[in-house]
Amino acid sequence: VQLQASGGGLVQAGGSLRLSCAASGRGFSSSSVIGWFAWFRQAPGKEREFVAALNWRPGSPFYADSVKGRFTLSKDNVKNTVYLQMNSLNSEDTAVYYCAWKYGIGLELGRYEYNFWGQGTQVTVSS
Repeated sequence: VQLQASGGGLVQAGGSLRLSCAASGRGFSSSSVIGWFAWFRQAPGKEREFVAALNWRPGSPFYADSVKGRFTLSKDNVKNTVYLQMNSLNSEDTAVYYCAWKYGIGLELGRYEYNFWGQGTQVTVSS
C-alpha cells in the first residue's frame, strides 16, 4: 500500500484546510479490504499524536478530543482517498500531518500499529 498525502499549507487562525490521502497498490485493490485510515500529527519537539481515523468499510470515523467538532473525515471509495477537513484551526494545530493505514477490524490509536505511512504534509497556522 502506498499513501500520498497532500493539502497542507499556511493558514490564519480560524481558517480551514483540507488534507487528502490517496491509497494505491495491490494491497488496496481488493473490494473487500478491511482496515483503518488514520491521521497523525507531529509538532516540533513533540511526539507524533493521533488525530483521527476512519474505518474504510463502512466508514465510521473516530476523533481525538483535541479536534472533535472541528475536524471531519470523509472518503471517496472510487478514488481510494480519505479527506481530513480541518476547520477553526489554531496555533496548536501547527504540525506535520501524516496519513497511515492498518489492516484489520480494530481501531488503534498508537502509531506503531500502523504499517503504512504517507509522507508528511506541513500545516502551519498563524495567529
